[in-house]
Amino acid sequence: MSRLNGPYASVLDLVGETPIVELTKFDTGKCRLFIKLESQNPGGSIKDRIALSMIADAERDGRLAPGGTIIEATAGNTGLGLAQVGIPKGYRIVLIVPDKMSREKVQHLRALGAEVRLTRSDVGKGHPEYYQDMAEKLAAETPGAFYANQFSNPSNPAAHERTTGPEIWEQLGHDVDAVVVGVGSGGTLTGLGRFFAKVSPKTEMVLADPAGSVLAPLIKTGKMIEPGSWTVEGIGEDFVPPNADLSLVKKAYSIPDKQSMLAVRELLSKEGILAGSSSGTLLSAALRYCREQTEPKRVVTFVCDSGNKYLSKVFDDVWLAEQGLSDREAHGNLSDLVARSHREGATLYVGPDETLLNAYGRMRRGDVSQLPVLDGGRLVGIVDEGDILSAVDGSYEGRWDRFNAPVRTAMASELHTLQASQTLDALLPIFDRNEVAIIFDGDEFVGLVTRIDLINHLRRAR
Repeated sequence: MSRLNGPYASVLDLVGETPIVELTKFDTGKCRLFIKLESQNPGGSIKDRIALSMIADAERDGRLAPGGTIIEATAGNTGLGLAQVGIPKGYRIVLIVPDKMSREKVQHLRALGAEVRLTRSDVGKGHPEYYQDMAEKLAAETPGAFYANQFSNPSNPAAHERTTGPEIWEQLGHDVDAVVVGVGSGGTLTGLGRFFAKVSPKTEMVLADPAGSVLAPLIKTGKMIEPGSWTVEGIGEDFVPPNADLSLVKKAYSIPDKQSMLAVRELLSKEGILAGSSSGTLLSAALRYCREQTEPKRVVTFVCDSGNKYLSKVFDDVWLAEQGLSDREAHGNLSDLVARSHREGATLYVGPDETLLNAYGRMRRGDVSQLPVLDGGRLVGIVDEGDILSAVDGSYEGRWDRFNAPVRTAMASELHTLQASQTLDALLPIFDRNEVAIIFDGDEFVGLVTRIDLINHLRRAR
């Protein structure tokens, strides 16, 4: 397959025909492991395929009229696909998105011109703020709306049966022993399962499921568990989607979030492939499957979407530490609460002779509200948003000049510090004074602890 046949009339002509790469830097046991780069679709994910299919079929049978509104509940990628296909055709796109979705996905959707409505990610099906229930209700109330409903729409699995399956079959020379997939809406599992059941009965469908999802436990035990929570985006469910034919699954794995995050970061560092969080779940399950085999097998899985959509999460060391998903060494003291450890070179700081404008810019870029002030590696103060505001506030005349004042003129230099060996109780008086906790280990500055850091620590320890 070649993409060098352009020029193309539209980027939509580039949906599908994605490449497959063999992974050679991982321990795959007796197996050969291949990964299909669905991140190479123009919208950056496998969901471009189903968006194209659902819109085309709805236009064909009259469910979607010119100038109509497309409404969908989405973890982000299906919405991106629908916007990529629908907006150039003149459709209004309204998307209901759970609030745990990455900032990059939401920004991408809005930049495309979609209307994004965030809702709660901590409620289940049947709750009025559950994203699917909200989308269905909105579609019923909107004249001329087409509810794409990837979870039940037969055009979803049909897209994979028509395109993804045949591509894999050709790319791997008609020899595929196992396909490892996740389930969000169920279309990939069902479409590929149907295709391979016809052309290659030996091919096993393997489910990669985030720990906390009900799907893998249901397959293993036949019982529906109480759903938990997970951080991985786009796969895992608290119910069985109508499009998910779980009878096609031969083996299922529950993969913890931490394992998924570490796997997708290894995929980048070892193979140079930048993938999203769900791809880490799939890779972890595929590796487990491969290492369990006693005979050589050819196994394929997916890069479901691009890691560009998760730079502020999966590929941010501070975010991983805040979520308790990193391999950072624990010391069993207050230093474990420091999100940006100075020892590890992660501290955002400012010098006393830098301008207040520099300090403000660093806070904005780092999404923090205070900075330690370091002079030659020695802590000499703290500057926060309130300090900057007090320093620059006043008459309009000359206000911008005040931003050029040095940090030392606004910082707090009388500091209350804590030793790392002190207990959590020592933080509360600091927070009661509306201060940030400054942690030292002897004479060594370790970093800052905020209320949010304490909350994150308590949540991880529950």
